[in-house]
Amino acid sequence: MNARIRIKTLVAGAALAAIGLVNTAQAQTTLTLSSWVPPTHYVVKDILQPWMAEVAKATEGRVKISLLPKPVGSPPQHWELARKGVADITWGNFTYEPERFKHVWFAELPMMGSNAEASSVALWRTYNQYLASNEAFKGVTMLGMGMLGGGQFHHPSKVIDTPDDLKGQKVRMGGPIQKRLLEDLGAIPVAGPAPKAYELLEGGVVDASLHALESVIAFRLDGKLKNHTIIPGGLYDATFFVAMNEGKFKGLSAADQQAVMKVSGEMLSRNWGKEFNNQNKSAEAALRASGHKFAQPNQTLLDNVRKVRTAMLKELQAEGPSFGVKDVGAMVGYYEQQYQSLAK
Repeated sequence: MNARIRIKTLVAGAALAAIGLVNTAQAQTTLTLSSWVPPTHYVVKDILQPWMAEVAKATEGRVKISLLPKPVGSPPQHWELARKGVADITWGNFTYEPERFKHVWFAELPMMGSNAEASSVALWRTYNQYLASNEAFKGVTMLGMGMLGGGQFHHPSKVIDTPDDLKGQKVRMGGPIQKRLLEDLGAIPVAGPAPKAYELLEGGVVDASLHALESVIAFRLDGKLKNHTIIPGGLYDATFFVAMNEGKFKGLSAADQQAVMKVSGEMLSRNWGKEFNNQNKSAEAALRASGHKFAQPNQTLLDNVRKVRTAMLKELQAEGPSFGVKDVGAMVGYYEQQYQSLAK
């Protein structure tokens, strides 16, 4: 009799333990993250992985993010990969799909600011103020936004400081803002991804290249590009997103949604910008220590850059209603006010 009781007790205990294991498994959610740069790249190592750890901590281990061993698509596909749920979370550049995201072109215009922390937070706030309900952003939950901190001219053999220095020069670029700038400034734009810049320079396909300072080091171009022209506030910028499939986000408990967003949003955007600031400062110090030349363009070239900026802002204002922004000027004004208050 006692033996039977003991057996029943053991069986009941095993059943309860099994139920407990099921409940624990149900309480834990593992989200996949697709990244198109190596895990050693600082975007992954110094921005995304610390954030992933913060998500796990904030949710007390209920939500964990797993970095996939390789990307599940090309860089320009990463918005769609998140929207369709091929990967739960992705990051990428908005202007890999330029026509789809004209809403954020303004932030990539010349002289919008060279403090990546301030610009990243300003972009996040502007998105929430003007764009969060826009149809273009449907299907994902935005977790963060980021900026480069300003791209510049880089040349192997000369500093570009006058309009004549650009005439006829073939310059590697990426994105519509950069293309328009180069065309209006008299240069010849050559489209090519940043990782291909060395090959393009080595083969004589381009004479110069556009990059943020951190990219000159990150893509090992410092042996080629030894002259750097610094436009105050940046010649251009780039806008980035960290996004999660909307259905997957809504599938989390309300408490976990709140916990995830507590360490995402403005906090993730700020950390993105801080890291890009650190990388740009470190790159500039290394390049100067190696004897590279730095210069600012003369007034005429600066005026020409401003003219392109003014013309593009007018065009975006006129086109705004077609992509769901009634007053682009008001949105730009808000962004600039946010940037100035953050960059102090």
